[in-house]
Amino acid sequence: MIVATAGHIDHGKTLLVKTLTGVDTDRLPEEKARGISIDLGFAYLPLADGALIGFVDVPGHERFIHNMLAGVCGIDFALLAVAADDGVMPQTVEHLQILSLLGIGRGVAAITKIDRVDPARVDQVKAELRALLADSPLAAIPLLPVSAVTGAGIEPLRQALIDATRAQAARYREGQHARLAVDRTFSVAGSGTIVTGTMFNGEIRPGDQLLVSPKGLPVRVRGIQIRGKVAERARAGDRCAINLSGVDVGAVARGDWVLHEAIHAPSWRMDVRFTLLATERQPLEHWTPVHLHLATAEGLTRVATVKGAPIAPGTSAQAQLVLDQPMAALHGDRFILRDQSASRTLGGGTVIDPLAQASRRASPARLAALTALEQGAPEAALAALLKIPGQPVDCKRFEVIFNISAARAASIYKSCDAAILGREQRVAVARASVTALCERMLARLAEFHRAQPQAPGIDIQVLRKELAPWLSADAFAFLVRGLADERKLSVSGSNVLLSGHDPTSNAADEKMWREVLPVLLEGGFSPPTVAELSLKLGTNEAKLKNFLHRKSTAGELMRVTDDRFYPKATLATLAATAALVARSASKGLFTAAQYRDATGIGRTLAIKILEHLDKLGITLRIGDARKMHKDFVPILGLAKPAPAPRAQEKSFSRKP
Repeated sequence: MIVATAGHIDHGKTLLVKTLTGVDTDRLPEEKARGISIDLGFAYLPLADGALIGFVDVPGHERFIHNMLAGVCGIDFALLAVAADDGVMPQTVEHLQILSLLGIGRGVAAITKIDRVDPARVDQVKAELRALLADSPLAAIPLLPVSAVTGAGIEPLRQALIDATRAQAARYREGQHARLAVDRTFSVAGSGTIVTGTMFNGEIRPGDQLLVSPKGLPVRVRGIQIRGKVAERARAGDRCAINLSGVDVGAVARGDWVLHEAIHAPSWRMDVRFTLLATERQPLEHWTPVHLHLATAEGLTRVATVKGAPIAPGTSAQAQLVLDQPMAALHGDRFILRDQSASRTLGGGTVIDPLAQASRRASPARLAALTALEQGAPEAALAALLKIPGQPVDCKRFEVIFNISAARAASIYKSCDAAILGREQRVAVARASVTALCERMLARLAEFHRAQPQAPGIDIQVLRKELAPWLSADAFAFLVRGLADERKLSVSGSNVLLSGHDPTSNAADEKMWREVLPVLLEGGFSPPTVAELSLKLGTNEAKLKNFLHRKSTAGELMRVTDDRFYPKATLATLAATAALVARSASKGLFTAAQYRDATGIGRTLAIKILEHLDKLGITLRIGDARKMHKDFVPILGLAKPAPAPRAQEKSFSRKP
């Protein structure tokens, strides 16, 4: 469990941690000289059962609130210190506001320095503190009077921390990529760059290849330490030190993340849910410049409100943060906004979409998407997103935003009954919507064929713009290919038509087919080109080419090169020959030269045929070789391999 101190300067936070752990967290010479905490301090309390309490001691001075904010990110528990003699002070209030805005709901309040006051004063501070806590997530936490000088109340406080540790739920979740927020960097002779921080997600192991984000610097994990001891891994919820190779210490700083490359997505804009503190006197206006604190990072940003409407004190609203420099964040990350002079806390909130767009941020579709993303868990968010009509879900973006692995994403898509479309850019669409779209597509093609029976189908992009303009060309083509695999439609070039529809089903075309087919079959594996065929048949070349293209849409004929068409049966034999060559080749991999020798045709044409088989998905190219990828029979029909070229020559030379 990670515990952060909080409270006004000189209220005994550092001494309290030292009393509990034996570690003085003030490590800087300036801290020793001035007697105040300036930067973050760290200590550990090992427990008898092997558990560990990690303490982050934060400075209480208002000038160092940026360091305090870096320290309380990613914590599990708050240790709020209030001195009995001073009572509630300004930084007590601001630190509590920050803890509340960060959603910290577990903690304990220590009323320190009770050796300096009488019991009546302790009771008075208790009442004052309870009133302050009343409207916060920490309203019900215990208030424990203590003295680090006399030891009074220390054991009850220690026991409260131990009990909280035992009740602490594990933060590690399967299916998340690793992410560590860097709060300190230094170098060690012989080891190189060391970063320390809190693991937010996933796990890190020695040897892992990661990135420093938002800078995008590749690094390798050389080693991990937790509480000064070598560890085999660090998981979400751990404070740890990571030894990195591949990066100089000066290239990594507080505010960076060390994370898996899959979630490296620095952003200049973030859509957020922001709450303005009720103590603010004025509404927050559109485009107000502010200081953003997110995890250990900080930077300048402007707040773009929805439709320019101001955000009233004590209310929350969706907004967009427009950053001066890119930051890395994920859905659900908490943040704090302070005023432009960094003198007071304005409010805070939660990141909804860390990869926000500049345009149409107030459109109904975008607002609906943000409302869906605010559902929290990725399962609930995806279910809501899938209900938005005409707005497919970008899978890669969704997986980055929610930090989910491919395996977990697949499970989520299945549980939400989402269909995944596309190859270059996958999108998720409600399966019911996909089913309805497929039915409309088939009905539209049937209607088109009735109206124009000799047309070679509908252009795929024309069909997409008519039926599903909200789908990308890649996603729509993926859907069309799926229907083609199911033999519900056919694709010929850029045209789509129903399976079984023959645009040459008329007397004139059937007559031409009876003339063309024997000549193509006679040509064997090297049928005549369009020009040669035209010359042999004494037919107009343009008219013949138009016929061949229309005939190829029906599937009986296939265009392998720009000017050479093959009967489907011939290609089936060529595919069977490829399968035979693959079976006899090492590891099933065969070359174009081996295929050329098996078919007895020239190398150039052999390569063109193999490329066509690649396109059909029957073969798969791997470097300079190929292997069989799909059974050719469902695609081209049953066929036997071609006889050996020598035997083939003999059969051609035999006289009738």
